[in-house]
Amino acid sequence: MQLIWQILLACAVGYLLGSISFATLIAKKHGVDIFKEGSCNPGATNVKRVLGKKAGNAVFAMDFLKGFVAAGLPLLLAPVEHRELLAIVSIIAAIVGHSFSIFLKFRGGKGVATTMGGFLALVPWVLIIGLLIWVLVYYSLKYVSLASILFGTSLPVSAYLLNESVWVLGFCALIAALLIIRHWQNIIRLMNGTENRFK
Repeated sequence: MQLIWQILLACAVGYLLGSISFATLIAKKHGVDIFKEGSCNPGATNVKRVLGKKAGNAVFAMDFLKGFVAAGLPLLLAPVEHRELLAIVSIIAAIVGHSFSIFLKFRGGKGVATTMGGFLALVPWVLIIGLLIWVLVYYSLKYVSLASILFGTSLPVSAYLLNESVWVLGFCALIAALLIIRHWQNIIRLMNGTENRFK
């Protein structure tokens, strides 16, 4: 029974952290409705495209931080035997909150930065491998979406090769699936040759 309450608390804290939309807050500060500009997506990439590098990087850093905090709190405070499970629950809740924010009428971004922050706290080497792939793909092809998709698909592969727990492996597979689903329109545009490169 105690574990159930801990899971519910991790869900609530993670979801509320994830629901804070720094993209819309920073865009609003600049007098911009990010839902009406660029790709209309409230994420770091669109903010960077619309408002410039400084604003976009700030959104990415804060979205990253909320994922890190969501995972880090259970890892620091939860009972040792449940830390990994509760961290995973909290990260998933934060990603759901970011993508379907209660403060934005259940709209939101794609959750890549938030996911990365959670992975840094939970499984840093899996993240590092994914980031290397992201950087390689982005700087060679200039497609943020393709880099993010391949980052996601690398996670379960890396977790398996690094002999991570079943919980972590399942979590990585789930995140890979979610990122692919969230980028489905980008995948269609990539296949059609109409996806925008980030210049």
